[in-house]
Amino acid sequence: MEGCRRAISVRRTGTPSCATAASSPASSPPSTPAPHRAGRGRLGVLLTVPDDTLPGLVEGLAATGAVRPGQLLVHTSGRYGVGVLDPARRAGALPLALHPAMTFTGTPVDVQRLAGCSFGVTAPDELRLAAEALVIEMGGEPEWIAEEARPLYHAALALGANHLVTLVAEAMELLSAAGVTAPDRMLGPLLGAALDNALRSGDAALTGPVARGDAGTVEAHVEQLRAHAPRTVPGYLAMARATADRALDQGLLKPDLAAALLAVLADRAEDSVPRQAPGAADGDHPDERPDGEDQDGTDR
Repeated sequence: MEGCRRAISVRRTGTPSCATAASSPASSPPSTPAPHRAGRGRLGVLLTVPDDTLPGLVEGLAATGAVRPGQLLVHTSGRYGVGVLDPARRAGALPLALHPAMTFTGTPVDVQRLAGCSFGVTAPDELRLAAEALVIEMGGEPEWIAEEARPLYHAALALGANHLVTLVAEAMELLSAAGVTAPDRMLGPLLGAALDNALRSGDAALTGPVARGDAGTVEAHVEQLRAHAPRTVPGYLAMARATADRALDQGLLKPDLAAALLAVLADRAEDSVPRQAPGAADGDHPDERPDGEDQDGTDR
């Protein structure tokens, strides 16, 4: 969130500096987490806090008189539209929801990534032109999202980007376990091509053993994952079943091959690996890892 705030500030003003406002622990309602920072500048007030923190923060800002009538109040949450800003709107604030569809690292590269980045924008009708102008000024592309569609919009981005990080990290670990010395170098061109093909062609870009109906190959995959990385099995099975369904719908997977494939992909009791509690010692749950397995399966 800090990386997002700094990137937007630099993109608009050329400087990372930004004054702050905060909801005070003493003056905020009991439900308001505090203190939380809100950037204040030419933009008005910019709220870049975690989604679950935003409602309480807005209530605190409104209750303490931190928002002035006629002042722009902008949040960068993907989940929420402008409804979450209603407490401040009743105090005279002008609400905007500008969510950059981008991942931020808190490094200088964040500013560059805003150029050409799509923003999920929700705004009252009278502020649509202002919202569009702000996004364009930052080098972004506004994409209008209806208030009621914000959670679905955000879920789509999380599925495509956040979960991708998990998939890539697991693939790199498995390649390392298979003896590949540079898994990132091996995966980079493959993933780049797969992503490009998927964006261009959708389901028509599906390849691999699931789309072909190679049940024997998929079964070998699952056996190896159960032996070496059991925590990856539920995710593999879920993604493979989803891939099979899409391949069937597109006519890529022949129905006569699908039955054997789906039998391989059926859930088994042993695939429900208990999760180790955060902070628990490695020896607290000896049944979680097969003999000889090290940290490959721990929570990330």
